[in-house]
Amino acid sequence: MSAVGENPTYGRGDGAGSSTSALWSHNCRWTDLLVPVSVEAGRHDLDVRDGWTRRWTASWRAGETPVVSPVRALADAPVSGRTPVRRFTWRREQRHRPGLEFLSSTGRRHGFESLEEDWLLRVMDFAGGVVELLPQPLEITFRTRSSGRRRHTPDFFAVTRAGSWLIDVRPAKLIDAGARESFAAAAEVALVAGWHYVVVAGWRPHVLSGLDAMYARRGSSGDPLGLRPVLLARAAAGVTFGELAYGCEYWPVARAQLLHLLWHRRLGVDLAVPLTDDSLIVRAGGEG
Repeated sequence: MSAVGENPTYGRGDGAGSSTSALWSHNCRWTDLLVPVSVEAGRHDLDVRDGWTRRWTASWRAGETPVVSPVRALADAPVSGRTPVRRFTWRREQRHRPGLEFLSSTGRRHGFESLEEDWLLRVMDFAGGVVELLPQPLEITFRTRSSGRRRHTPDFFAVTRAGSWLIDVRPAKLIDAGARESFAAAAEVALVAGWHYVVVAGWRPHVLSGLDAMYARRGSSGDPLGLRPVLLARAAAGVTFGELAYGCEYWPVARAQLLHLLWHRRLGVDLAVPLTDDSLIVRAGGEG
């Protein structure tokens, strides 16, 4: 099977449609793409005795104004107008890779501090239903029974059409006991505030390679050849990526348009297997 982007050598093969655990791109949630990570082991030393929601605090910035409150008040605190609690820095020889990622869902650029965080932003833009997103949204001051007071700054806060999420990003191999304790504290705070919480420690196999191919064509340069309606109509018959692309006279342009339609979820493909010319494409509905 040839990978998407190579020359036209394709056949139907088994395709994505034969998988019993298909992960269809057009109707998956962003959390479906994650490898789950438990933070339960970090809870054992947290000081969550009676009154802990008054003793633990959260600080954030409303514009340029710092605000501090007990965590029990977070549910009533306004989200709009907040800014990151700390600024992103760029310097020579730093080990992490900060930058700015444009999200079509918000129409703005959002800061990230590592390539792993950048990938989270891309996945959220693709399947997260994002309404608003803020990096470094607040600092939590929590207490443990053995070491007293500690601080933790979660990486992102996202308002989505499926609720609000407090999010930490850390590769699984870098999650030590201290990080797991901080994540468990963040999970407790999120629960009190009525938010979801998740640690992004990795992605299911093949997800990032598939999304990377689509991401490269997410921007629209129009459809001067009128290929999108044709591709959408033909996809209703259940055909492969290669058959759709090479069925068009201008197949290189058709390939780019297919990736654009996949990113914008007008078409769907199984992200649980590699995206190739043999991948089954399904119609997600909508006009061409």
